[in-house]
Amino acid sequence: MKRIAILVMAFSVTGVCAQTYPNKPIRIVVPYAAGGTSDILARQIGPKLTDAWGQPVVVENKPGANGNVGADFVAKSAPDGYTLLLTDLGGLVISASVYPKLPFNPSKDFTPVVMVSYSPHVLAVNPEVKVKDVKELVALAKAYPGKLNFAISGIGGAPQLAGIEFAQRMGVDWTYIPYKGGADAITGVIGGQAHVLFNGMLATWPHVTGGRLKAIAISSAQRVPSAAGTPTVAEQGLPGFETGSYQGVVGPLGIPRETVAKLNAELIKVLNAAEMKERFAKQGTEVRTDTPQSLGNWMRTEQAKWAKVVKESGAKFE
Repeated sequence: MKRIAILVMAFSVTGVCAQTYPNKPIRIVVPYAAGGTSDILARQIGPKLTDAWGQPVVVENKPGANGNVGADFVAKSAPDGYTLLLTDLGGLVISASVYPKLPFNPSKDFTPVVMVSYSPHVLAVNPEVKVKDVKELVALAKAYPGKLNFAISGIGGAPQLAGIEFAQRMGVDWTYIPYKGGADAITGVIGGQAHVLFNGMLATWPHVTGGRLKAIAISSAQRVPSAAGTPTVAEQGLPGFETGSYQGVVGPLGIPRETVAKLNAELIKVLNAAEMKERFAKQGTEVRTDTPQSLGNWMRTEQAKWAKVVKESGAKFE
């Protein structure tokens, strides 16, 4: 009887915890420097969760190793739903192929919560680079092999893989310059330390409209309504070329199912609000939400896909 009473009590406590979540502040870890796509999204989503649940949502930047420092921190945190990771999921799953000693497995050591958005990459250059389209950029790169500096948000991330695929298919060679995040990579190109980059549209497009960067192409399958005058990479000689920043929320492995369900439902509500979708659309970002199970399947599929791309590229990420 005593054992039954203990089990009943444990079940009751677990049930109460699940029902009362959240009852303390939630931390959203962004594994990149401030000002990048993940950071912008987290700081737009956080206040909405605070309004909905009455609990502070704190955004904390933990940059390093192309997002892996912050990701590892979250992977090793308590699986209670109070420490979450908002990150470029493409970069997260690519890491498994480019960092052989990664201390976590991106597709196995996290609890998927929700996909947030897709933001195509912008292929952009410093305004002083005298090219206006992909053809002219390729011609310039071929005229000066290895001389164009290509800014990347970190070694082996989605922007670098986009640059590698583009370079392979176009037969060009440029030098990759790693930065601590997308915002720093943008600053590098604006300042002239680098010449060209692929980076998420959400963080990059305001600098295009402000005249600090010049857009050459968009990496989505079709043109983006908010940048209808900018053709896609595919239109300019690379059919099927589609890359971008796939953002999402995950947590440590083992978060209770009820807590995941509550997080998923509230985040979908926040993201699909008309105001949020309109705001994102103006910035060239598409809200994409689904179930935790769908996100988990996507992460496993993407990890296998990029492992093949990395292997076939023969690139060294050191």
